[in-house]
Amino acid sequence: MNWMEYVNAFWVGGAICAVCQVFIDKTKLTPARILVSLVVIGVFLQAIGVYQPLVDYAGAGATVPLLGFGYSLAKGVAKAVAESGLLGVFTGGVTGAAGGIAAAIVFGCLFALLAKPKSKS
Repeated sequence: MNWMEYVNAFWVGGAICAVCQVFIDKTKLTPARILVSLVVIGVFLQAIGVYQPLVDYAGAGATVPLLGFGYSLAKGVAKAVAESGLLGVFTGGVTGAAGGIAAAIVFGCLFALLAKPKSKS
């Protein structure tokens, strides 16, 4: 792996996160609305063919942020529709993002068991 791949992943991922932080800080949109918008934008950008070149260029810098989750959903749906027809619209997104969903569940449960929550004073 070339060191420039790391640099590209870092700056693209950082730019995506910085733009999102500006939206959280400077707009009246709730963080939840911004995060959901990122997933929808990722789906849209993949659907029109714009996001794949960014993934090819930045790797994890483009796939780890929430835009990347939308990209994974759209890619999974496209593959499932090609294989199963209309049924793929309903099953492809979950299949395409299954790894991320499973990791979120496993690590969420693990940290819930290990954490010692304290109330804020």
